[in-house]
Amino acid sequence: PYPPAPAPVAARLDPHAEVYSALVLAVRDYVAKNGFESVILGLSGGIDSALTATIAADAIGPSRVHVVLMPSRYSSDHSLGDAEELVRRQGVKSRVAPIAEIVDAYEKEIDLSGLASENLQARVRGMILMGLSNEHGHLVLTTGNKSELATGYSTLYGDSAGGFAPIKDVPKTMVWELSRWRNTHSDPSFLLEAERPIPENSITKEPSAELRPGQRDTDSLPPYEVLDRLLDDYVEKDMGSQELVAAGHDPELVTRVIRLVDVAEYKRRQYPPGPKITPKNFGRDRRLPITNRWRETTG
Repeated sequence: PYPPAPAPVAARLDPHAEVYSALVLAVRDYVAKNGFESVILGLSGGIDSALTATIAADAIGPSRVHVVLMPSRYSSDHSLGDAEELVRRQGVKSRVAPIAEIVDAYEKEIDLSGLASENLQARVRGMILMGLSNEHGHLVLTTGNKSELATGYSTLYGDSAGGFAPIKDVPKTMVWELSRWRNTHSDPSFLLEAERPIPENSITKEPSAELRPGQRDTDSLPPYEVLDRLLDDYVEKDMGSQELVAAGHDPELVTRVIRLVDVAEYKRRQYPPGPKITPKNFGRDRRLPITNRWRETTG
């Protein structure tokens, strides 16, 4: 009679490895258990779509990942080049579908300007992806992150259209962290064999939706390092406006961001499902009334 051997205890994963592996598993399970053979997403050359494509390729293999490059008249050469470089590194299946003529044809019939014209471009891209999904049975992956979801920085029925949202609970600053981590780490469970699968320029360049000339995310939002700290206190820790100011956040920024978060609830209700990797995700953990006349301010 010998005492039983103690059960082996697995070493704790690095935090980035743990989160990234959870995202890969989420995509793999959702695709398999819902009967999909392939996924499709728009590839802009930016970091959000690059990370989403990489997660998908790690989850189900690059041969089952379809990406569509949909340049407009405002798309920069480097963005198209970064997207093409990711395709080359990973071996995912790709096609190019320029949207300029489609947008022009629409605007000849219905005159749009400003934000309406910008959103039209996103909706045309969403229409293309959904059309290809219908034709070939792909699952459409949306590429929005938690910071954008929090502030409503997306186009309803445009870049928010899809069936699964792998990084919807990943703050923007963590998107960069996970991308850098994946470029220097792998795992036997990952099906993508490429070294440094994400182009460095996609990680380092300034974020932009490229829906108008010279557009930058910081035209509409504070720098993501500042925004994510504020969102963490407001969303994850449930701090009120006075607590946020006391914690050192700028009062005007607090009022502005709280309003952005609160009025975007209706958009979040219509967003696709996705994995939870933070203590408090939108939808199940944090769900506020869509209609609420009272607004919290610092005043």
